[in-house]
Parts: sequence; C-alpha cells; structure tokens
Amino acid sequence: MKAKEFAAFWIVVGYFAWGGGASAQQLASVVAEPSATAGSASFDAVVEAVRQTAVAAQVSGTILEVEVRAGEAVHAGQLLLRIDARAADQGVVASDAQVQAARASLDVAAQEFERQQQLFQKNYISQAALERAQAQFQATRAQVSAQLAQAEVARTQSGFFVVRAPYAGIVSEVPVSVGDMALPGRALLILYDPTQLRVTASVPQSVIRALESGVAPRIEIPELASDQRWIPAPNPQVLPTVDPQSYSVQVRMTLPRNIPTVVPGMFARVWLPVARPAATSAASAEPAEPNVSLLVPSRAIVRRAEMTGLYVLDANGRPLLRQVRLGQEIDGQVEILAGLSAGERVALEPQSAARMH
Repeated sequence: MKAKEFAAFWIVVGYFAWGGGASAQQLASVVAEPSATAGSASFDAVVEAVRQTAVAAQVSGTILEVEVRAGEAVHAGQLLLRIDARAADQGVVASDAQVQAARASLDVAAQEFERQQQLFQKNYISQAALERAQAQFQATRAQVSAQLAQAEVARTQSGFFVVRAPYAGIVSEVPVSVGDMALPGRALLILYDPTQLRVTASVPQSVIRALESGVAPRIEIPELASDQRWIPAPNPQVLPTVDPQSYSVQVRMTLPRNIPTVVPGMFARVWLPVARPAATSAASAEPAEPNVSLLVPSRAIVRRAEMTGLYVLDANGRPLLRQVRLGQEIDGQVEILAGLSAGERVALEPQSAARMH
C-alpha cells in the first residue's frame, strides 16, 4: 500500500449482504477512512553496536593459537590469540645483553673518572685530561640509557604477539585460524560491546522536517516477544548530513542495556510521529514518502502457513483473500502496513468469508 499522507485511519463497522436469490447472508465488515489526526511513519532499521572493534595485529607473524570462537563472551584483558614471537623474544635477549655490556662499560668509566679526579687534586694530570675522563663517563652513562630504552622497546614489541581483548564483549567473527599469517592492520577478529546497542534508520529529509515535536519515537524489534518488542526512544539522534544519492538522513536511537537476544545486524523498525503530511511533487528528486498504516480488528486476520491476509470485499460484494503485511497490535487492532488501501471493506468473519469465497 502506498499513500502520500501519513495518517491513522478510523474503522467504520458496517454490514454487507451477499448472496444469490432469496437467501442473502449477512457478512460483518469494516471500512477504513482517513483521519485528520497525526500518525506515525515506519522505517526499516538495523541494530548496530555503538562500540565495535576490529582487533588487528601490530606485527607480522604466524598465528599459533586462537583461544576464542565466534559468539563467545570475553572479559577485558583476556587472551584472544597468540602470534609466533620467537624472533621478537631473541631480540629481547639481545637487547638485555647490550644493556649489561653498557652497564659494565659505565662501571669502568666511573672508576676511571674517579681516579682522574684524585690525580687532578694532586696536580698529576691537567684539566684537559680530567675533562676527557668526565666526558667519557657521561657518554657511557648516556649509552646505558639508550640501551635501556631499546630493551624496553623490544619487550613492548614482544607483547604485540599476544593479542588481548581491549574491553569486555562478544566475539562476533573470527576470520583467521591457526597457521594464517598475521599482518599489521589485518583484522584478526571482530568484538562488540553487547551493553551498548542502537538502532539506525535512513529517513527521507522531508519526513525529518515533518516530525512532530514533543512526541517520542518508538523502536519495534519484531523478533522479540510481544511485551518486549516496543521500546520508547525519547532522545533520537539525527545526523547533520544528508545522503546526496538517496536524500535521506540517518536517525539513531539508543537501545536499553541488556535486552536479551538482541544482536547487531538484527532487523528493526523505527516509528516516527509525523505532525502533518509532507507533500512531494512528481518532479521532486526526493524518495517517495513511507506507507501509511491502516487499522483493522485482529479477528479479521487470516493466517495460513506462511501467508497472512484479509478477506477484502470487491465492488460486487465478493470476499477475496489478499495477502497483507502486518505492523503492531494494540488493543485488539492490528496495523496493516501494505496490501490494503483506504476505503476498502474488510470482512470481520474470515471463516464465513471463506465459505462464501
């Protein structure tokens, strides 16, 4: 169903007589008529993780161990995988040996400088000889500091061969296995924080202009139970840029923490309150406005295997089964998002309509 106005629809209940000859059958039906009141527009959305990280290597090497699997929960600092670090470990040993050698040289230089000071005090050597001994001592001390820094760099780099979780989260993907080559910048696994999720939808810019102020949007997650699928979103975030290809704006809504079974990538809908319809000319480059929903009583819905439909009465009063797309169900009424137009008459008694079909 496509319409150019966003509005709810009143349900007018009537009765239609169908039949042939003297035996007419009374079939209860409803007619949907547009209302001037404000309605809600729905837009397809997706669940995203606010904090999602592609954990990558900072060094190259062969992957020796993979300690986690996709779907596993990890805590901050937990070991995720290990890269071959034998060459780096040897570099650490070499750096430590250079530090020891530099410290031995520093000890010799310190003793020599001390002797030169004693000789200078007895006037056995010149001032220049003392200054040379002092310079040698200071140069050796600086060399020790440099070797210590290089050793610390080697130890830090050796730590890069052990990859740990940067925060507590869920491992969503592990694209590598033991024996693969880790390279700097290559993603080794994907990690996300399940306590910080949001819903993102692309909304036409004309709808953003028509949003009713003071009314909180809602999030619908169809996969959840009926008492959990509707979530208020009092503080939606509208990004300040417009996509030049689709003329749409991204709207983000934060989900409450720890909603069970909700994961990134899950389908959702956002329902935005629209103050009034936004007219769109035929020559406009903006996308078509979203479909307007109709309300029908829940008892009029027909469910057969994977098909959901309604019996719609044609101009001759014959009930015809039509497939529709359902929305939310509130107080015994169901929203029809697609498959039904305003003004059409729907049978309220599917079983009776099926016998007359």
